[in-house]
Amino acid sequence: MARLLTSNSPRLLSRLIGFIITAALIVVGLMFSAVLLVFIVIAGVIAFGYLWWKTRAMRKQMREQQNARGGAANDVFGDDDFKGEIIEGEVIHKVVCLEEEVKR
Repeated sequence: MARLLTSNSPRLLSRLIGFIITAALIVVGLMFSAVLLVFIVIAGVIAFGYLWWKTRAMRKQMREQQNARGGAANDVFGDDDFKGEIIEGEVIHKVVCLEEEVKR
């Protein structure tokens, strides 16, 4: 009986040590991946902030152009009182001079 305990002890001990080492490696891997994720998120926020800062003049110019065009569009349609039907498509418009019309 003592022989059974001693013969199984090294195998049990090696399994226990293997389990502890495996668990420790998993924990260390998760820690490093969490730190890497934090660095990636920080780099993304910095890149977004840089692009946002560098495009501020362009966004301001686009906003001013949109406001300028918005006023012109309202003049055409009577300050949003347009009650017609809008049909999307392509229109080919041929301008005919009066002289050409008389010759026909």
